[in-house]
Amino acid sequence: MHYYALACDYDGTLAHNGRVSKDTLDAIDRLRASGRRLVLVTGRILSDLQDTFPEWTKFEYIVAENGAVVHDVKTRDTTALTDPPPEAFVNELKRRDIKPLGVGNVIVATWEPNEKVVLEVIRDMGLELHVIFNKGAVMVLPSGVNKASGLKAALKAMELSPHNVIGVGDAENDHAFLQLCECAVAVANALPSVRDEADLVLSKERGAGVVELIERIIATDLSELRLPRHEIPLGKGPEGEDVHMRPFGENVLVCGTSAGGKSTFATALLEYLASRSYQYFVVDPEGDYEELEKAVVLGSAKAPLVIEEAIAVARKPSHQCVANLLGISLPDRPELFARLLAALSKLRVETGRPHWLVFDEAHHLLPSTKPLASSFTPQSLASALMITVHPEHVAREVLETVDLVVALGEHPQKALGEFADARGLHPPEVPHGKSDGLGWRPRTGEPPFWFQSIQPKGERQRHHRKYAEGELGEDNSFYFKGRNGKLNLRAQNLIVFKQMAEGIDDETWLHHLKRGEYSKWFRKTIKDEDLAAEAERVERDKDLKALESRRRILTAIDQRYTKPA
Repeated sequence: MHYYALACDYDGTLAHNGRVSKDTLDAIDRLRASGRRLVLVTGRILSDLQDTFPEWTKFEYIVAENGAVVHDVKTRDTTALTDPPPEAFVNELKRRDIKPLGVGNVIVATWEPNEKVVLEVIRDMGLELHVIFNKGAVMVLPSGVNKASGLKAALKAMELSPHNVIGVGDAENDHAFLQLCECAVAVANALPSVRDEADLVLSKERGAGVVELIERIIATDLSELRLPRHEIPLGKGPEGEDVHMRPFGENVLVCGTSAGGKSTFATALLEYLASRSYQYFVVDPEGDYEELEKAVVLGSAKAPLVIEEAIAVARKPSHQCVANLLGISLPDRPELFARLLAALSKLRVETGRPHWLVFDEAHHLLPSTKPLASSFTPQSLASALMITVHPEHVAREVLETVDLVVALGEHPQKALGEFADARGLHPPEVPHGKSDGLGWRPRTGEPPFWFQSIQPKGERQRHHRKYAEGELGEDNSFYFKGRNGKLNLRAQNLIVFKQMAEGIDDETWLHHLKRGEYSKWFRKTIKDEDLAAEAERVERDKDLKALESRRRILTAIDQRYTKPA
């Protein structure tokens, strides 16, 4: 199960003319019976909602006053998330005879066309308040308060991630909380702007639409929906097009030669997942992922991993986790990993998280030479990223769960062939072309595809420092020798290269330019394809004089490496 909760607007969505039908209430009961949780998200004042909707206790939390108030139904605790507008503001509206005028814990509400006077008072009093419109209703709240901020507070209390929530609504004030949810749904009567932004538009209106949605959730967990706004970038295709994978439900195997970029690629994916608040849990046998930004590292070479502590940390949706196994002896790792996988599977059943499991050295953790632990099921590996040098040494049952293979490093075609052989598949025919990544979705029958893989931000920063200022070593340095080797000037990084290039004579500069040696060094040693391509364009332009060609290449270096951010 991926979706663990439904966040539902009230007026115009769940209710029609303030009332909820029996069919809709029955559907809510069925959704609760499926193990899912319910949050009501409304612009109404809580007491008004409770008077209007006697069945409000079917929901676990109520986000009222357009996000300003959160009510825990079980404990009956009500929390105002911000201070109310000044009393002087309310008194001034009363003095100006604004009717109707509703005042909640935080919200001040009226109806059009009173917004003109409301905005005038806000301006005259110099208040930091904003006005929200909802099909004729006019709601005044402190800045930054909306249904999304209220839903975030409720989900935090429930220890749920928005990525495991479906939101359904109909009106202007629903935009924010719908976009917070992984899947945004609009009932058929929703405003055009809400329908346009929704991931799913229902065929029925109001409560009947909610019934339609609930039936689909129970039947399929909405697994048939593609969610383009959440897709995860893998890199760029041959024509510069974006290459993606799904945010959940795909198992990915990253394979290829040692030092071929597998960890770099995995780090980039993890950085992206964290930036979008997807939770990951990395099982790290060799301590290669200890420097992931904002990740909680559990275990070390001196402090063995404690599974119960790791699961306690992972229960918080905001925590990214790395389980370091260096403190566990090699003979003890299989048994510990089996228990860890069982504990993670149980947590996923309860919460839908971690969204992604990452297994480095998968051929050791899930080997083909030993029976898999009883805790292993295909479901336990849903949304898993597995990294290995040897796909043929990974258990066949695990390989059969793979939806996407990413081959990196030297001879990626060979790595795909090894995976295909281990799976009992015919090796795919690889299209002409070349890049640093080769992807293949074996279930689809589609051919493999080349792509330029994404790079992690942290890796780019280390790359920048290393090649701009670092010591590359004699074998990787650039040497300005000139014709007949009259010079032997060593540039051990890009800053030194730039300084030397500015001072050498035109004949030496043109000697290396005409031989294509600048672009070759940028590509092979600096590993900067963009810089190499720019240098190649300069090298191919035979009409350029030494001064202009030098200016263009040094400017390209300056823009990428030596100018302050």
